[in-house]
Amino acid sequence: MKIAVLTSGGDAPAMNAAIRAITRVGIHRNCEVYGVFGGFQGILDQQIHELNSRSVSRILHRGGTFLTTGRSEEFKTETGQKKAAKILTDRGFDALIAIGGDGTMRGLAALSQHWNGKLIGLPGTIDNDLYGTDYTIGFDTAVNNALEALDKIRDTAEAFSRTFLVEVMGRHAGFIAFHVGVATGASAILMPETRTTIEELAQTVMKAKERAKSSVLVVVAEGDELGNADTIGKALSVRIGEKCRVSVLGYIQRGGNPTHFDRLLATKLGAFSIECLLSGQSGGLVGEVNGELVMTPFEETWTKKKPLDQWLLGLLSELSS
Repeated sequence: MKIAVLTSGGDAPAMNAAIRAITRVGIHRNCEVYGVFGGFQGILDQQIHELNSRSVSRILHRGGTFLTTGRSEEFKTETGQKKAAKILTDRGFDALIAIGGDGTMRGLAALSQHWNGKLIGLPGTIDNDLYGTDYTIGFDTAVNNALEALDKIRDTAEAFSRTFLVEVMGRHAGFIAFHVGVATGASAILMPETRTTIEELAQTVMKAKERAKSSVLVVVAEGDELGNADTIGKALSVRIGEKCRVSVLGYIQRGGNPTHFDRLLATKLGAFSIECLLSGQSGGLVGEVNGELVMTPFEETWTKKKPLDQWLLGLLSELSS
């Protein structure tokens, strides 16, 4: 079997671990494995090169993706998808494995309308917002990166008895904010899945101060309905009569060496994708749910909503008291 592998959309720590597993397990099982450089655009530009076991040496510990990534406007069009299908066919590929988020899964679903080859997706996104897997590749590393930063900010907040709003990534899902907020003991967590008014937030902050808390930490997902941390911070400052400090973590969350958890998850899913292809399974996202490796149809990955832990969500007010 001749297999192409690419990474698409935003980079996520441990994408390299997945590429490594796909390449080495694939070669060991008599497949030819090719890397596509630059995401879906790399197919259109024919930046496709054969990989061997040594091609993926010394990448397990590296963040980012050695195949590089990106977003392709051309591939979003039907013309681009047909062009990609023709290139894959002309070059004799039997399968394509793509690692990325919901945009990548949509891209694979669109390509399936024009190409008869086997298609498999791996969940590579720090947002953890893909249905069909308990955790996505890169999420654990991103949370730990944010956790380390918030712990340091907490030191300064306590030294000056200040209120800090810290913005983390998550335009459409609050998994990073939720996990980091709980793990750092934040007084409030603002995220797309919940609704909080600025008045409610102000009351929460004031009550925390009344309990003589040495600092108040508010974690904000960038996609919260109230706006970003800077906008919320200005409005909150007016209501509590105190200037709130704002810190935006940004791309620091995506970088760095992937954690043990992410390396193992990426390795398992990469190897499982090869097993699926060789057993005739394709057309979906491979993930891990309740400890079992499973495949979920592409469309379900974005039409079905992955919920936050409702039990833990219900404890937030008690934990922050």
